[in-house]
Amino acid sequence: MSFRKVAGLLLLAACSSATQRNGGQLTGANAPQVATEQFLRAANAGDLQAMSTQWGTKDGPARETMDRTQLEKRLTILACYFKHDSERVVGEAPGAGGRRDVRVELRKGNLTRQTTFYTIKGPGDRWYVENMDLAAVRDFCGNSGTGGR
Repeated sequence: MSFRKVAGLLLLAACSSATQRNGGQLTGANAPQVATEQFLRAANAGDLQAMSTQWGTKDGPARETMDRTQLEKRLTILACYFKHDSERVVGEAPGAGGRRDVRVELRKGNLTRQTTFYTIKGPGDRWYVENMDLAAVRDFCGNSGTGGR
């Protein structure tokens, strides 16, 4: 094999490693809404591992930069807040600093709330949920959804 082919293969492997972690698992999503939907699906299932593939910053998934214990604590809390019966993306708009803001309607029992997920593009043109509006769903955590406002 020529040096040029070896160098090309090494370059290809290095580029793909920017978005693949832990045994080749792809992190982030190809679009802001997809990252949001995958994060919500994982949160609803209480799947911290799957949540950790969608939560991150411009530097990539938080699980690559955050202390594991802190990451698990935060994701456990987020899973509680975002446990829901149904979801609907209401819209998407440009956000600050190249972010995209994804507005979502969540239902839990007879509670209905709209919240915003703030997504950002990371390595490999992959989108990550960087932050979200917890205040909008504060009554979801520990609530069966039988109350209302």
